[in-house]
Amino acid sequence: MPQSICTFGFIPVRTEPSESAQLETQMLFGESYDLLEQIPGWIRIKCHYDEYEGWIDEKLMEKMEDRDVELWNRSSGYIVTKSYVKVIRESDSTPMLLSSGSRVVFNGEDRNVIRIGNQEYYWQGAFPDNRIDLEEVARGYLNAPYLWGGRTFYGVDCSGLVQNVFKISGIFMPRNASQQIDYGDVVSFVEEAKTGDLAFFDNEEGAIIHVGICLGQGRILHASGSVRIDALDHQGIYNKDKRKYTHHLRVIKRVIC
Repeated sequence: MPQSICTFGFIPVRTEPSESAQLETQMLFGESYDLLEQIPGWIRIKCHYDEYEGWIDEKLMEKMEDRDVELWNRSSGYIVTKSYVKVIRESDSTPMLLSSGSRVVFNGEDRNVIRIGNQEYYWQGAFPDNRIDLEEVARGYLNAPYLWGGRTFYGVDCSGLVQNVFKISGIFMPRNASQQIDYGDVVSFVEEAKTGDLAFFDNEEGAIIHVGICLGQGRILHASGSVRIDALDHQGIYNKDKRKYTHHLRVIKRVIC
């Protein structure tokens, strides 16, 4: 099955092969995928990281040899931890911004060179390291606007925020809150919640509709309108700006022991 790698800051993945179709998710720079189907102008893909499927604009696909994709995935790389960093594309000397959660492999002749397929990129600024503080990473998304299907600082949804923060921290989480709730152990009391625990929220029918990252001391960081910090108690999330509870707490899970 043909494969490729995202060579843009991100690629929109849509539910249908149309620019007006709903955004399903986004692939970030350095994430690889399978090509499942091709029609004029569009390609149906399957993301390797979380097995999400959807449609991308064929103009955003970089043609690659399967062996190059497999070598990229086997190589030791780094996950971008800051809100965004800049690289320079060698072919036309133009800049490109990479969002946190992107994956880079320094595999060129020089230490700052990232080579994917036939493209080379020059890393700008300080080199990433693998020392991660989960709360610091999560706070890096503060004030990012809510975007259904988003996974970047420029627009993110609640489960995309959780997935990326945990990816940066070296822990896999699936894409949707309804899947993420299956991970970890139940925390019995809100007062016992600590930084990195996940709080899940449901609607009147009992369906999981929201997730956020506990920060301890009755605080939660989540994407609702924008990424923000609100109060959390046994009832749910209390938004002090609106002076009301906005989400009903279902359960808290501890993924990081």
